[in-house]
Amino acid sequence: MTDQYLSPTPLLDFEATPIQHLVTDRGWLNLSQTDRIGAAYDFVRNEILFGYNSDDALPASRVLADGYGQCNTKGTLLMALLRALDVPCRFHGFTIDKRLQRGVVPELVYPLAPANIIHSWVEIQHEGQWLELEGFILDPPVLAALQGAFPDRNSLCAYGAGTNCLQNPDVAWRGASTYIQKTGINHDYGTFDDPDAFYENHRQLSGVKGVLYRLIVRHWMNHRVKKMRIGHVPTIPGGEANLVPVQSNFQMRETI
Repeated sequence: MTDQYLSPTPLLDFEATPIQHLVTDRGWLNLSQTDRIGAAYDFVRNEILFGYNSDDALPASRVLADGYGQCNTKGTLLMALLRALDVPCRFHGFTIDKRLQRGVVPELVYPLAPANIIHSWVEIQHEGQWLELEGFILDPPVLAALQGAFPDRNSLCAYGAGTNCLQNPDVAWRGASTYIQKTGINHDYGTFDDPDAFYENHRQLSGVKGVLYRLIVRHWMNHRVKKMRIGHVPTIPGGEANLVPVQSNFQMRETI
């Protein structure tokens, strides 16, 4: 394995003191590779809350300091932790249909949201194969709130979830791939050595919309997620049609 999947980058800044202290204080380097992956994965899933940062392209140390993140920023932190633990990993970029974020995005501004939203997951090389890790995005209280709000649903593509098995999604690390937003994916950009390479050419919300998002909308979204975390899941207008993924002929590229 070349060091392209193990090296630090400006975004994967795992040599930063806070990340090094975290790894050392938790004793993760004393674990087997399987348990190292699980420790880093569980930390990002459980202890870094689901929420919206000021930008996708934030260094891992900044995401750690924020204490919250979404698919892209939590993924950057997870990749940095994995590389700090000598676990080879890479970035896989996508877009998702914006309806996956409906319910988190306030209805007043939902029409202004981009139709396709930048998304990503982390791929790790483990026991001779590439595995896909996406199930770390929603922290357990948010997922539990959605399960409680929709006890009879299996398919849900809203509120930050995109799954066909809501009541029992593959989000726990058991040595296999994990998912929680997969059914919202509508475009595959392929794999990249690191998030830095992806964000050089793929960014979201520039100009006035970007300023409004950073200064106002994301805080509004984070407030809604905070309320969801304690069981207050907002109603999405339109009923069933706005709770399921759009039917398409999209097919994901084969991972090699």
